[in-house]
Amino acid sequence: MSRLLLSAAHKSSGKTTISVGLCAALSLRGLAVQTFKKGPDYIDPMWLSQASGRDCFNLDPYLMTPEQMTRCFTRYAGQADISIVEGNKGLYDGLALDGSNSNAALAQLLDLPVVLVLDARGMTRGIAPLILGYQAFDSRIHIVGVILNQLGGARHESKLRAVIEHYTDVPVLGAIAHDPRLAVAERHLGLMPNHELDDAAQRVRAMGELIAAQVDVPRVLRLAADATALPSPPPQEISAIVSRLPTQPRVRIGLVRDKAFGFYYPDDLLALEQAGTEIVLIDTLRDAALPAVDGLIIGGGFPEMFMPELQANTSMRSSVQNAIEADLPVYAECGGLMYLARTLRWKDRVCDMVGALPVDAVMHERPVGRGYVELQTTAEAPWPRRTDAAPQTLRGHEFHYSSLENLAPELKFAYRVLRGHGVDGQRDGIVYRNVLASYAHLRSGAGSAWTEQFVTFVRARKIAAKQKGATVMRTVQVNGAPVVTDVEGYLKNLDDWSEDFARAQAEAESLELTEAHWQVIAFLRAYFEEHRVQAQVRAMIWHFAKTWGPEHGNNHYLHTLFPIGGPQKQGNRLAGLLKTKGEH
Repeated sequence: MSRLLLSAAHKSSGKTTISVGLCAALSLRGLAVQTFKKGPDYIDPMWLSQASGRDCFNLDPYLMTPEQMTRCFTRYAGQADISIVEGNKGLYDGLALDGSNSNAALAQLLDLPVVLVLDARGMTRGIAPLILGYQAFDSRIHIVGVILNQLGGARHESKLRAVIEHYTDVPVLGAIAHDPRLAVAERHLGLMPNHELDDAAQRVRAMGELIAAQVDVPRVLRLAADATALPSPPPQEISAIVSRLPTQPRVRIGLVRDKAFGFYYPDDLLALEQAGTEIVLIDTLRDAALPAVDGLIIGGGFPEMFMPELQANTSMRSSVQNAIEADLPVYAECGGLMYLARTLRWKDRVCDMVGALPVDAVMHERPVGRGYVELQTTAEAPWPRRTDAAPQTLRGHEFHYSSLENLAPELKFAYRVLRGHGVDGQRDGIVYRNVLASYAHLRSGAGSAWTEQFVTFVRARKIAAKQKGATVMRTVQVNGAPVVTDVEGYLKNLDDWSEDFARAQAEAESLELTEAHWQVIAFLRAYFEEHRVQAQVRAMIWHFAKTWGPEHGNNHYLHTLFPIGGPQKQGNRLAGLLKTKGEH
């Protein structure tokens, strides 16, 4: 099982560029290259996948056990000619004092030969004690070579080679001159994702050709092949993973993947499929509306970079909002959460988003939440929803420059934050109807079981809706035309509301509308338009006590006006709003 770990002395040494270029060079030789990335990351794996033509899998010591990392590595490495693991930060860097979650610990776990990428700018003789120190710090780590990066020219290269050859036994596998063609555009969250660039494939091919010309690729292959054999996963385990067929009814789940949103772990997508999901790709920038789906997933990304385009696609925003109000199960992470907000503000610009959540997202110059998170589920978590279930502890990560403002006071949260920032340092996972939207990124089988739980929730909702069948539908004649409602009279399409509908529905309920009724209806619609949630009775009392005075601005009078379920049920129905969950 040929394999290598590409690491560095410190971050920003150029290891991602060299890793991508090396993988591209190996692929150009016709080799099947399997890539891995250490730690929580989406963007570097996107580029590694572009270079290899295969999904890149993350190996994360905080979210995964050693056994999980070993199974993940052997499962996919065993199907390739060579595996390249790109580290994060420096070889010995990590959260733990004992280095148990460092790149070096991963190299020891998987017996990975290590190639160090060294940023050689400004260095000559001092590079020798750096290499010797890295060798001596942990003798269990096998450093098989170095690649010198950012060289100033041929003279600089020859000096460094002479020093390394004289003082160390570590071979120089490559010497990379400074070249803008090896640079990948960066911005506030790191590298620009490859799917935003129309010429990503050409860039990666050029990087592969440049690296192949400056790195001794045949020697790299020999060193990788010298790695000791690792035990292969049992055949039955591979069979169970690859060919397991779901016994439950399949569900269609929309997955937003476009230039604005694209942060997904490939093993999460595989887990969704293995749980019985047909994944339907959705483009929020180009598609006019959601397709027919049973659930929706909106991952992280860079919505702030596409604010005008997202705002301009009003039909898609309305489609998502209407689907949410019709109780479509939705899971959103970070950028997806921002998309569901009322507005998104960055610098001097404010753009309308979906408006399903009563919050406004604001971008900042510095990170608001960054690093690993630990969460505990609350009773509000929509899945799994079991009244007797004990709170679950989840692990994930976050990296966001945005915060939320103008939160509706009645918002519910699925998570209590034990570590990290989330929405406000204490809570994360906004719950609205069947939506769960959080800043935390979760990974199924690595700190959470979100894919299985979400699919189970979606399937249960689909089965329940199917069992209701046609009984949930009825029509009201409005000016001679049928308007579809559910069996209780709530609109199925919120855009169908009109004053004539309110009159027709009131007549069906034997209610004569007065000026007071119309004032309540107007208040309910205005409140929902502003907050994206239905007004609670106490909000109505507070408003109408000021408008009508205490004699009529009270709970008793409001229920007198709307005798069939009160203002929060009958009032919302006549106002064309969907049924609230809870108080009726």
